[in-house]
Amino acid sequence: MVSRTPRAATLRRSTHPAQPLPRRNRGTTAGALVVALASWEVLVRVSNTPVYLLPAPSLVFHTLAQHLPTYLQAALITFGEAWLGLLLGAGVALCTAILVTLWPRVEQGVMSLAILVKSTPLVVIAPLLTIWLGFGWQPKVIITALVTFFPILVNALVGLQTITPSLHDLFRVWRASRWEALWHLRLPHSLPHLFAGLKVSAPLALIGAIVAEWTGASGGLGRTMWLAYTNLNLPFLFAAIFVVTAAGIALYQIISHVERRMAYWRPIP
Repeated sequence: MVSRTPRAATLRRSTHPAQPLPRRNRGTTAGALVVALASWEVLVRVSNTPVYLLPAPSLVFHTLAQHLPTYLQAALITFGEAWLGLLLGAGVALCTAILVTLWPRVEQGVMSLAILVKSTPLVVIAPLLTIWLGFGWQPKVIITALVTFFPILVNALVGLQTITPSLHDLFRVWRASRWEALWHLRLPHSLPHLFAGLKVSAPLALIGAIVAEWTGASGGLGRTMWLAYTNLNLPFLFAAIFVVTAAGIALYQIISHVERRMAYWRPIP
């Protein structure tokens, strides 16, 4: 084997981190949000819609401000569960994708099992894990990992297996081992695909954590939403929904920031 690994044969990387693409539509998005909230407010006030059916945004924001410590504490719990579950699901998915890439014979069996996990309803698994593991954070993290596993696996496989033939042939000429090819060619090539899967799975992670909290939890946004629902406290429920939305955006932005640092040879939108 040749001692040198063809590092230069991999994607040529710039020494400067990629800058995010210009977002000219930020003002349009903010304006559309303001118009939507204003229309909602006017509709509720003009139609005299009861609070127990649809609260006005002003009332929702007032409730959020009044109970902000409660929402922040619940958000930290759910965000932590979602983040741990996303990392666990991503780690297992990446290891599985590497296994399938290095040993293609196991692909059919592995993908069949992955599809089986993906097809199993979340509302069936969550109560069972709560019964087996209790009301702690463990069942929430496992549920979140199961929800995020499949999208990340599919994207990681695409990134690991769709290598430019010329680069693949060059690594063969250099007699690089498959582990060297994996480390210096396949993994760098798969990073954009992997982060695409992570960004798709970010909202799924929050959904998985919240659904798991509905089946039994001592805290978190899922429990907060459930209590608001059972008491028909719609302002409290809508405020929790706003917090969930903000947490989802924050999780997405964190992943995008890490992507700009790691996959720095391509522009990140």
